[in-house]
Amino acid sequence: MKLRPVSTVDALAGALRTRVLSGEIAPGTALPEQELSSLYGVARPTVREALAVLVHEGLLRRERNRSAYVPEVTTGDLDDLMYVRRPLEDLMAVRLAGRRVAAAEGALTRMAGLPAEAPWADVVAEHMALHEELILAVGSPRLERLYAALASETRLGLVRLRAVYPDRDRLVTEHRELLDAIAEGPAEVARRAVAAHLDHTWGAD
Repeated sequence: MKLRPVSTVDALAGALRTRVLSGEIAPGTALPEQELSSLYGVARPTVREALAVLVHEGLLRRERNRSAYVPEVTTGDLDDLMYVRRPLEDLMAVRLAGRRVAAAEGALTRMAGLPAEAPWADVVAEHMALHEELILAVGSPRLERLYAALASETRLGLVRLRAVYPDRDRLVTEHRELLDAIAEGPAEVARRAVAAHLDHTWGAD
């Protein structure tokens, strides 16, 4: 399999994505193009394109006559996010009860195998992958689209969990218990496990 060369724009977007998702760039922080150009030694058009990538992903926001910035996800935002996510994940639990999803298991294995010094952004990526693979396993394109619409806010919300899970082993253990509950079923047990997981994880702070 051939590897796709990484462009300067992709490399810069990746570096900024890691800093945002690791919490290094705090919510509300502005990202002036000139400062980023000087910091990374790239031309402003490159910075502009990289920022556009992250704006498209929902990790940054840009308004007229203002630098791109990291949006803040408030407690109220998280409550509303969970209000919408719960019924979607409940549908997933009912459909997948009694099944083990290999791709989600793979994401958990990768999360557990991350080195201790790995940036939180890498943990976020595998956390997102695990939940997204469960949704994909349902086989409903409409459920996938609805869930994908929440992805950027979910990623930003996960930044807040770094303080809640200083020990990544706890996060891995909780997701192992979640996957086991779904795989073992029955549907009502899987539903309760998913609901409890969301309430615990997002209500922890």
